[in-house]
Amino acid sequence: MLYLLALLIGVVAGLRAMTAPAAVAWGAYLGWLPLSGTWAGFMGHWIAVAIFSVLALAELVSDQLPSTPSRKVPQQFVARLVAGGFAGAVIGTAGGALVPGLVAGLVGAVIGTYGGAEVRARLARAFGRDLPAALIEDVVAILLAFGIVSAAA
Repeated sequence: MLYLLALLIGVVAGLRAMTAPAAVAWGAYLGWLPLSGTWAGFMGHWIAVAIFSVLALAELVSDQLPSTPSRKVPQQFVARLVAGGFAGAVIGTAGGALVPGLVAGLVGAVIGTYGGAEVRARLARAFGRDLPAALIEDVVAILLAFGIVSAAA
């Protein structure tokens, strides 16, 4: 189950890079992810929650801008890999499996990046514009992140 949760938080990072670390920070803060005494213990501090939450909100806004590059360009893709690997590693650490969590998070980020781009493109074509597709993707990413972190509790 732990590996699946790490993979899925990586998928979230592929959809919205900063939503994944924000979700695990909230999970640690609420005591759902037991991280005290580990390298990831800082994630449960209110400062980490605040920083990652602000970054996630900023990403939700910036994603709606027409000047935002594709998630598949190198900078965006690497950011998703880093966020997915990091969030997966945090979930893995909570279950005593840092490296497998990191790897699962990386794999999930690749899946979320390419799969999310394809699904969003199809939705945008169906709606005739991108905004409804982007908003649906936002909701899916947030709900999935919440579900993953609460399931890890």
